[in-house]
Amino acid sequence: MTYVRYSSLVQTEAASKAAGRAVSRASTGFEYTFPAIRGVQAGREFYASMCPLRLIPKIFLFDEDDLAAELRAQRVLNKGRLPALARYILDNPDDYVFSALTASVDGDMLFESQGGEGAAHRTGQLRIPMDARFLINDGQHRRAAIELALKENPDLGDETIAVVFFCDAGLARSQQMFADLNRHAVRPARSIGVLYDHRDSNAQITRALTERSVVFKGFVEMEKSTLSARSRKLFTLSALYFGNQSLLQGLELKQEEATVLAGEFWEAMDAMLPEWEQVRARQLSAQEMRRDFIHSHGIALHALGRVGNAILRDSTSAAEWKRRIAPLKNVDWTRANADWEGRAIVGGRVSKSHQNVTLTVNYLRQHLGLELSPEEQRVEDAYLRGDA
Repeated sequence: MTYVRYSSLVQTEAASKAAGRAVSRASTGFEYTFPAIRGVQAGREFYASMCPLRLIPKIFLFDEDDLAAELRAQRVLNKGRLPALARYILDNPDDYVFSALTASVDGDMLFESQGGEGAAHRTGQLRIPMDARFLINDGQHRRAAIELALKENPDLGDETIAVVFFCDAGLARSQQMFADLNRHAVRPARSIGVLYDHRDSNAQITRALTERSVVFKGFVEMEKSTLSARSRKLFTLSALYFGNQSLLQGLELKQEEATVLAGEFWEAMDAMLPEWEQVRARQLSAQEMRRDFIHSHGIALHALGRVGNAILRDSTSAAEWKRRIAPLKNVDWTRANADWEGRAIVGGRVSKSHQNVTLTVNYLRQHLGLELSPEEQRVEDAYLRGDA
């Protein structure tokens, strides 16, 4: 038996026997050989192997984009996702993480175990003819991102990714595998993504504020991206994240400087929003405040961040920007304010759509005497015409 490194591709002649019987081979007479572990699910054997990244684009090909959905076993590739995925690998060569690909193989698979029982029976080499058809059931965007990343950094080719191979059982089975693999996949809440992201500087700034700022410490929901009716929290971590993102956008500051500036800005806003302090002093419950006001909702933090950014960019000192945002204390943040209907509130519910954020920003800009950008003016005109 020939043993290979994970990064090698073995070509062998056709005649190969297992358990005393001949196994048919493809007409080319060449095959891929992968070191693998054998397992069983639902009575079917499957195999897990480590595959070099340079082989992924060569083995897994896309040729089904033009087929009707009912004739495909996977969704059409969303090419818009690929640059960000590829950049993730390239920008983080020392700590990127990609989960395993899952694939069906339409062709003979021969597993040669290292022994007859125990662990040796489960480990060995998996031989697959080169003209077998490989179909990704889960991970097609990872595969395409790997191909993009390799074009920019070929040195990544010797790194490996786990691949789980199943024997193809026809289109219906492959479609069912795709459905089953994605049926219970739940995207984590944005807040917990911010909580656990140690690479994103804005996430680090936001977490720092929840630990240091009197405005936020103890009053931010760290895991969920929505607050339950009975929650005692004032804000969600994701709402504060987007508020900081809009506030600090384009400002060339070191991370600690940005953290201090964001803290000062939100403390200045806190001074103009007495209900926040009343909740912290237990004079008003968080539930009552969220019921009657909108200024702790994500749309308000996002909008405040955007108008704050405009003023920070055009101010030369802290005293100046604090003076310029002072008119915000005159904003009526109560839900009863009819001005919010169609802007921040739609059908009695706070809306976080891009259009509603822009309309809320426009409302705050008007209070501050700031001109609207062309895009903001377009959205405002549509709202005033009743098109929004």
